[in-house]
Amino acid sequence: SAKRDWYVWRDGTRDEPPNNWRAQFPDGQAWTWDEATSQWYLHLFTPEQPDLDWDNPEVETAMHDTLRFWLDRGVDGFRMDVVHLIGKDPALADLPEGQERSAVVTNDEPVTHERLRRVRGLLDSYPGERTSVGEVYLLAPGQIAPYYGAHGDELHMAFNFAALWSPWDATAWEANLADARRSLDPIDAWPTWVLSNHDVPRHRTRYGSEARARSAAVLLLTLRGTPFVYAGEELGLEDAVVPPGREVDPGGRDGCRAPIPWDDTAAHGWRSAENWLPWPPDVDERSVARQRDDPHSTLALYRRLLSLRRSLGALTAGELVPVDAPVGVLAYERRVGDERVLVAVNFSSESQALVVDGAWSVAIDSADAGAEGQPFDGQLAADRAVIAVVAIGTDGE
Repeated sequence: SAKRDWYVWRDGTRDEPPNNWRAQFPDGQAWTWDEATSQWYLHLFTPEQPDLDWDNPEVETAMHDTLRFWLDRGVDGFRMDVVHLIGKDPALADLPEGQERSAVVTNDEPVTHERLRRVRGLLDSYPGERTSVGEVYLLAPGQIAPYYGAHGDELHMAFNFAALWSPWDATAWEANLADARRSLDPIDAWPTWVLSNHDVPRHRTRYGSEARARSAAVLLLTLRGTPFVYAGEELGLEDAVVPPGREVDPGGRDGCRAPIPWDDTAAHGWRSAENWLPWPPDVDERSVARQRDDPHSTLALYRRLLSLRRSLGALTAGELVPVDAPVGVLAYERRVGDERVLVAVNFSSESQALVVDGAWSVAIDSADAGAEGQPFDGQLAADRAVIAVVAIGTDGE
């Protein structure tokens, strides 16, 4: 093939791959032997996904051409998958014993930053506000922060995976906020927040209840930074139960990838009732059609949250100021100018009382749309979240 050198090849013998690396999935060595050329090619994922060799200038040129193709058609930006893997140490040394599958979460090479700066230069050469968000799967905010660039000249944003994997726990989320501030504020980098994606079980499944998932939506859409909503979380979907023989994904991620139910017919808005994966639980009740006109539905809650976020500058651009709260409660204010928004999330299984200053009005209650517009006195039921604004006619003091 004329493009053989676009991939990572190494010499070896049929019985001895170039190093001890193992693929992320399916579990097995990260090298496949090519009988015709008596060489191995690298694939940190499946054998059908060989790693591109960005050390070859032709590869980088081709990838820039791909970006131009879409930019010329007006796309706003790109999600860049495992983008920290575009640079690798050519030595491809063995990993420590017991960590043979860790290449994806440990690869962190200086040359990657040079390549990202050139990608950023290409994006910035186009009119408008083109953007990029990177999947830098290094798990800790301090490791991810350098991929924004020392001068803001690499990725516009990078996913915060520590938060994605966090349990339903106030202390864990306090740590997430502190880590993000400590890592990102010194370089003026913009945070991101995400609760679910196509690689992990949905947060409705992980957190164990609808009440928690609804409160988590309040948290996600009120933090300082850009929130990412995974398709179906606005419906409160849980992971589908995928029986043996129905699996599709070699990484075992099928549950969170079940089809979205658009209506409550047998096919749920799809061409057939039999799809590539089973439906998620409670599929009729969770359909868009059932939830669209129900003011108490999870879909309605997300719509109110997004509307409020758009209407209040404090929620889009304001600073985040922590507020003293009882154990098990995370509370903070978002502030810009004279505008103040109070957010309180009760992670505990008991009712809690938050001491509030001044007169506040409930803007959104995760559990009760009917409470909105009522005074907020700081009382929080278990697994409940409230957004409050300064009551009309007061200054909040």
